[in-house]
Amino acid sequence: MSSPAEHVRDSNCFELPGTFFGLEGGKPYEIHLPQILGLQLTKYMMLEVIVAVILIVLFTTYAKKIRGGAIPKGRFWNMIELILLYLRDNVARPAMGGKHHADKFLPYFWTVFFFILGCNLIGLVPWCGSPTGSIAVTAGLAFCTFAIGLVAGSKEKGVFGFWTGLVPHIDLPIYMMIVLWPLLFVIEIISLIIKHAVLAIRLLMNMFAGHLVMAVFMSFIAASAVYGMKTWATVATLSIGMCLFLNLLELLVALLQAYLFTFLSALFIGMVIHEH
Repeated sequence: MSSPAEHVRDSNCFELPGTFFGLEGGKPYEIHLPQILGLQLTKYMMLEVIVAVILIVLFTTYAKKIRGGAIPKGRFWNMIELILLYLRDNVARPAMGGKHHADKFLPYFWTVFFFILGCNLIGLVPWCGSPTGSIAVTAGLAFCTFAIGLVAGSKEKGVFGFWTGLVPHIDLPIYMMIVLWPLLFVIEIISLIIKHAVLAIRLLMNMFAGHLVMAVFMSFIAASAVYGMKTWATVATLSIGMCLFLNLLELLVALLQAYLFTFLSALFIGMVIHEH
């Protein structure tokens, strides 16, 4: 209650309600995670693995259904197909200038969208957490986009052509270019780094903030217990109602943030492949 942020941070254990396991005094039951080869497993690591396994099973099943040109049937599979086609036709191809470049990167865009969506949604499961509420996770995802952009740009234009192409062509006298070109080059490098850093921070703050607000509302219930039953009941009802509303809002935020990360990834990779 004194630090609501503690409830949305990563940890080396899962905390479950102690009353389910016969513990008294409101103490949580902790399931501590082991170390493997000196690496401490954390709650977010395990949740990411769970999301990854679910995606592998989901899309392996989907691939089997469409093998040989079969049409997937059922509302769920139609929804999956709709999302895949939407990301292809309305995100990847427009952002990257057509199907020639976009289709090469579609597996990455599909994977990152559903992985982020799964990590966002699993945070709504009681006693779990949202891995995308950790800077380590969002920075890792942003770095993947950054690295893919560097490799794709270098492959498309050549290493020298890629780095020199960061600076747009300016029709200036040579003596001015000697001064301005290095300055513009440094600015473009910083801009490239900042864009991907913001990509990580945007996802982090949207997911972390939503769960933090819910933790604050729930802490009001415990804080109001000392003011009597009537006050406690009123605060508890309002807090639970607000958390319910925020949970419904988080469903929209989870989908929106996965879409924005995927769209910006396609946009950033498309920008380094094509000329300014």
